[in-house]
Amino acid sequence: MSSGEDDTRKTTEEELRAATLGELKPLTRPIVVSDYDPAWPALFEREAARVRATLDARVKRLEHVGSTSVPGLPAKPVIDMVLTVEDSADEASYVPVMEAAGYVLRIREPHWFEHRMFKGPDTDINLHVFTEGCAEVGQMLLFRDWLRMHPEDLELYAASKRELAKQEWKYVQNYADAKTDVVQRILAKARAANG
Repeated sequence: MSSGEDDTRKTTEEELRAATLGELKPLTRPIVVSDYDPAWPALFEREAARVRATLDARVKRLEHVGSTSVPGLPAKPVIDMVLTVEDSADEASYVPVMEAAGYVLRIREPHWFEHRMFKGPDTDINLHVFTEGCAEVGQMLLFRDWLRMHPEDLELYAASKRELAKQEWKYVQNYADAKTDVVQRILAKARAANG
């Protein structure tokens, strides 16, 4: 379920089932990659304000990531957010208050940076939770920032996403895994440029 620096293998169905809380839902329709919507940043800001109000000082960092955070990039219309807390493995410190606010914990991956992922109460979001200082958060931000400043790689990624969206996938994660090669190539350029 990761797109981590050294993780280029495909997620198995067994791994998906183990990480998913609740029912693992197969895709029943094609992946939809929409043109960039200038409303996406405002949706992020609204959700970020709600998360900050819910968690208060427990929020160490909260950023808009993923394709909806890159102007001009087509995306699935789902707002990806990354939240860091003191210890993402300490679910008792944040999960109950998030659930009381209407968020649903859907993914638990202790083996991958203690990643947790919530769905939102109304807006379609993926709220990824990591421990403050987690290296994966840095990779997410590096990828976002690189695409924002390098139109040639934005176009490469956009074309790859559109081509992959035309294929049939059993789970959304299979589509995400299929993007790993292009993501890793772009990240390698970004890392090299940033020393």
